[in-house]
Amino acid sequence: MAVLVAHASKHGSTEEIAAFVADRLRARGLDVALADTTEATIDGADAVVLLSGVYAGRWLGPATRFIRDHRDDLVHIDDLLEAVDPVEHWVVAGRISEDLLGFAERALVRALKVEVGDFRDWDEIGRVADAISDHLLP
Repeated sequence: MAVLVAHASKHGSTEEIAAFVADRLRARGLDVALADTTEATIDGADAVVLLSGVYAGRWLGPATRFIRDHRDDLVHIDDLLEAVDPVEHWVVAGRISEDLLGFAERALVRALKVEVGDFRDWDEIGRVADAISDHLLP
């Protein structure tokens, strides 16, 4: 089965998670293409795994544009979670690194007293990737 793992990442954390997921799916025997949503094509894909960074409770613009651009191929658009008739939706923690943030982002992080660090749980991300492959494999 051909699977596209597409990602929208602002500072690289989501891209790293997408690469991890893609590798995990490949290890389970799936034919996986990994691409940024701005360059991804769904041609030949039997399934799409879409990852997006989330800022202020919103997916990144490139991820939502990807859904809009491919809406006819991805099924029905009602709202973001139902946009592609998802099998499942997961939220995993990411990374906040002040040295990767712009001036306004650093100011917001400081003003809101957001904890800085890498909060990605690779074991949990592995479990999510395994659940995806379990669903896709016969």
